[in-house]
Amino acid sequence: MGRRAKNKQDVPLPLNQEKATGKVTKGLHDKLKHDATRSRKQNTAALKNKSANSGRHQSAPQKAPAPKKRAPEPDSDEESDDSESDAASDAQSDAGSDAEMRDVDDGGWDNAPMESDSDVADDSDEMDDFDSDDDQEEEEATQMPLALLDSDDDEEESDEDDSDEDDSMGGGVESYDEFDTDDEQPVTFRDMEKRSRKLDKQRQHVEATADLELREAGAVVAGERELFVLPSAEQIEAEKETPPDLSQIQLRIQEIIRVLNNFAELRAPEASRLDYMDQLKRDMCFYYGYNEFLMDKLLELFPVSEAVEFFEANEVARPVTIRTNTLKTRRRDLAQALINRGVNLDPIGKWTKVGLTIFDSPVPIGATPEYMAGHYMIQAASSFLPVISLAPQENEKVLDMSAAPGGKTTYCAALMKNTGMVVANDANKERERALVANVHRLGISNTVVCNYDGREFPKVMGGFDRVLLDAPCSGTGVISKDASVKVNKSQDDIDMLTHLQKELILSAIDSVNADSPTGGYIVYSTCSVTVDEDEAVVNYALSKRPNIKLVDSGLEFGSPGFTSFRGRKFHASLALTRRFYPHAHNMDGFFVAKFKKLSNKIKVSEDSYVVPAGSGAKTKQKKKKRKTAD
Repeated sequence: MGRRAKNKQDVPLPLNQEKATGKVTKGLHDKLKHDATRSRKQNTAALKNKSANSGRHQSAPQKAPAPKKRAPEPDSDEESDDSESDAASDAQSDAGSDAEMRDVDDGGWDNAPMESDSDVADDSDEMDDFDSDDDQEEEEATQMPLALLDSDDDEEESDEDDSDEDDSMGGGVESYDEFDTDDEQPVTFRDMEKRSRKLDKQRQHVEATADLELREAGAVVAGERELFVLPSAEQIEAEKETPPDLSQIQLRIQEIIRVLNNFAELRAPEASRLDYMDQLKRDMCFYYGYNEFLMDKLLELFPVSEAVEFFEANEVARPVTIRTNTLKTRRRDLAQALINRGVNLDPIGKWTKVGLTIFDSPVPIGATPEYMAGHYMIQAASSFLPVISLAPQENEKVLDMSAAPGGKTTYCAALMKNTGMVVANDANKERERALVANVHRLGISNTVVCNYDGREFPKVMGGFDRVLLDAPCSGTGVISKDASVKVNKSQDDIDMLTHLQKELILSAIDSVNADSPTGGYIVYSTCSVTVDEDEAVVNYALSKRPNIKLVDSGLEFGSPGFTSFRGRKFHASLALTRRFYPHAHNMDGFFVAKFKKLSNKIKVSEDSYVVPAGSGAKTKQKKKKRKTAD
């Protein structure tokens, strides 16, 4: 009575323990182990009480021998099944032991027969079975960390073997430990040989790669040493009738440039440098579409390699830029408003605080509400430069001798904060329509628009604090905007323009008052890169007006001007001027020079001085004469 039948079915586990997964979790395993231990202790106590009450002498149960360490079972599911069966048997033994304890507590009043010695022996054997099962579970629990480490080591060894096999077979199979480094794995005598072989393979691969690169470099050098043969006169005549493919022309241009860069070693013995240059000019005129005159002018400015970069830059349009009208808004607010409209923009650079570059716009940038309201002006980045160099101050009197279409004029007015006076003059009356429209749209109120020839200006009006002269030019710096410049310019055009520029710069110098407390500055600029229109004109002004000098332009970037060019010597101070190129600065080609007028008198001889008409010193000189007459 109260004993468990050998063939009785195990008591099922509680429902909440059999949900979700059929496997025993760690928490459930610990709970079952605790229940089994408690059941064993209760059974032992029940046996002792039963022996005492029956008066029988029973020896204490022998302690199970220390279990031997054994390797874990390979299948974790079998272990979980054993633990479940042990838990079920423990639960049944608990029920049996409770019944026996009830029989003992009743003091034998129950009519059930007394247990025999065999029954007690069976019970003790059964308890020994429980003890051995629990000891096995404890042994497994204590041996688990070591077993897991051993299994991990085995898996790592198997992974290394698999990876070695994959490497030997040339496969690209990745292991699960592909992100583990060699430093994380312990170095043993077993894998030391493998690592050594792996390092040898890597070193051999590096050496093979280096040898291959060396052979390729040698082949390139050998190819460069091959002489480039210029086309013969017959081939040149044939090309005039049937022009060759552009790809062939481009390849020949590159070959000629390569020879010219290393002329001593790569030139043909019978060909001179002039022969290579003549062929290069013909090919570049055909490839880029320039006339021979302009090609000669531009090739004089740069080395042949940089000249190609200049021509390539002229084939690409410059980025669209806008200038913020600080009289109505700030650049941050304008940028945010345009970004909200889907415009992709960015500041031009650190050299300006009002410029923005427009990369992409879903709407026309010249038709936005912000443009109509006068918040910005579409203006090339290069046209910012002369105004930044001029640096007009508030309450000054400023003259813009070639003002249309108004980008520089309105910039000057914005810097002056609508104070003082800006005289915007342009000789072309048709272009002044755009000038007037931009002045009204941007809210300029200190500007006077007039239509005079700039060469007459000292007689019309003088005594300005600052004068800005953006002189008419050949436009060789804005070829990307006007491709017609490539073919419609000649030496006569350059001579006519340089003569006009020299007259205008002398008029601008004479229109400035040297006695101005804040001014006395003249800025000369062109959108041309030819020396005839830039350094030659500035050098002419320095020779004709000794009462001026060149000063720093105030621009933090740009290439310095030429002080000598192809045998021509210029004033040393021309290094203070600044040149800008499309391929170097990503803006239109431009030239900027800044003068400071030292005196209103022009020294003609040692004893005589001339004061130009319209200068600020004219009235003062008359007053001095009157005083001396009195």
